[in-house]
Amino acid sequence: MPSLQSVISCLSDYDPTALPVDQANRIIGEVVEPVLGVEQVPIRSALDRVLAEDIVSPIDVPAHDNSAMDGYAFRGEALAAAQTDTVELEVIGTAFAGGAGELAPTAVQAVRIMTGAVMPAGCDTVVPQEFVEALADGARIRFAADCVRTGDNRRLRGEDLARGQAALQAGRVVQPADLGLLASLGVAEVRVRRRLRVAFFSTGDELRSIGEPLDAGCVYDSNRYTLHGMLRRMNVELLDMGVVRDDPDALEAAFRTACETADAVITSGGVSVGEADYTKQIMARLGDVTFWKIAMRPGRPMAFGRINSNGRDALLFGLPGNPVAVMVTFYHFVRAALHRLMGASVPPLPLLRVRSAQAIRKKPGRTEYQRGILARAADGQWEVRITGQQGSGVLRSMSEANCFIVLGHEHDSVRAGDPVEVMLFDGLV
Repeated sequence: MPSLQSVISCLSDYDPTALPVDQANRIIGEVVEPVLGVEQVPIRSALDRVLAEDIVSPIDVPAHDNSAMDGYAFRGEALAAAQTDTVELEVIGTAFAGGAGELAPTAVQAVRIMTGAVMPAGCDTVVPQEFVEALADGARIRFAADCVRTGDNRRLRGEDLARGQAALQAGRVVQPADLGLLASLGVAEVRVRRRLRVAFFSTGDELRSIGEPLDAGCVYDSNRYTLHGMLRRMNVELLDMGVVRDDPDALEAAFRTACETADAVITSGGVSVGEADYTKQIMARLGDVTFWKIAMRPGRPMAFGRINSNGRDALLFGLPGNPVAVMVTFYHFVRAALHRLMGASVPPLPLLRVRSAQAIRKKPGRTEYQRGILARAADGQWEVRITGQQGSGVLRSMSEANCFIVLGHEHDSVRAGDPVEVMLFDGLV
């Protein structure tokens, strides 16, 4: 992997005291490389895992030309040969799904056919049964010549997937529909990248875990629980190391244990300027780490790099201590980095342009992530409003919100009715 300092040295406009969001993500993306390690698992165990190689279809899908609906299969030439505006054909049998398709009608004959049944030899068209009139003798049918065209309602062999074609690409995070696709190809096992191991802990003498008495001046640690939830959604192996007090020996031991057992280490607290603790100096001593003041709100202070201990190394993400800042920096930096680390090809979440229901104050020169509630207005248009107080310690605002209102680096204040971009929580949180 390239060193962090070598990447930074190539950036002429790099300023750790005012780093734009885009540049921070670019630096992280250049430093992070996918982990090695692949295993073969049954497809039932492949859900949410990352494919390590392309899945190539061993068969044509569908395996034969077949009918797309219930009706009657016939040769399309019968349409051109019709002397009137109707077509009459003799019915010589029925084709069911799962049969071999042995019937071979002539140009004046048809076969009753069910959805999915193999097309009879020479047939290229299916007329839906609702367009067909059965004649009195029961052996013939009639339908309007213009109700169907040659080739209609026929699925071609291999039109979904041809034998030898890549069905799924390496780097894909396997979804439920993919399991069905794999099963349809007869694929029982797939090779996937090993699951990431992520260690996380909170720092600070004021923090207490649930169940401990809450002394004066202390608060319950919420960050580990939000981190646990966000990481669980990413299907990684978790190592919750609890709360680590502001003691240099305890902090160094925690960092070394995390580094020696995990691929990535996430901490909350201890990276702000002027904090009276040992976290930053221990981070710097153990590896190639930089400390940033990112031009964003919330979540300005952040540490990123790689730490080492006893021949092992791990990526380090030092997040702010405020609860909302932890979530915002995780979603906008850590999430993409972990996807890259696990070898997953996951596109950025889309930004939707909607109407702001109110004025929002904003200064150019930083990216802001306001917590918003997106809903339909009385006129049927989508509009978004902020949840209220936007302080980085107001965790309730994240529970109430269903999206981020993303105000870019150069964006100025917003007036009521102005268009803004939102990032939906659905698929994120």
